[in-house]
Amino acid sequence: MPFVSGTFEKGWFNKLVSSLNALGSVWIFLVMLLINADAFGRTVFAAPIDGVIEIVELSLVGIVFLQLGDATRRGRLTRSDGFFNLVGRHHRGLHRFMGVLFDGLGVLFMGIILYGSVPLLIESYENDYYVGNEGVFTAPVWPVNTIIVLGCVVTLLQFLVFAYRYVIPGGSAPAQQQDPPIS
Repeated sequence: MPFVSGTFEKGWFNKLVSSLNALGSVWIFLVMLLINADAFGRTVFAAPIDGVIEIVELSLVGIVFLQLGDATRRGRLTRSDGFFNLVGRHHRGLHRFMGVLFDGLGVLFMGIILYGSVPLLIESYENDYYVGNEGVFTAPVWPVNTIIVLGCVVTLLQFLVFAYRYVIPGGSAPAQQQDPPIS
């Protein structure tokens, strides 16, 4: 099934995952500027910026889910794979089985989060849920819930691609992408 390999690893899916990661990085920078402006305003003018706490709370969740797919693709999720790599050097069949199992569990876990997140997205949109205090600062919750759903879908698809690579004959473990050395 070269479609899966080509489409997801080199095509639009790869660009989507990279773009979501970049958007998350820009968002981090903007939140950093906002926090510093709030601290400066508090200290110098005794005038904080309304809603910074709420924006930071929503941003943390949004940023995590924007960057989750790329972290998965690059092999940067927290894990302990020493035993898994040892098995891979000595028992190729068991290694492939464990790879499918682990990535299948990733698909299952993302599916569970997605199953719980979609109703929350619909409810927050239909009922116009927001954070903050009326008259001071309010922000809708549904955009961040949308990011959670999108991040779950992208990460679920990434785990599927990894599992597929273990299943196909002659397939190999997903290669971890390395950052270029800093010079």
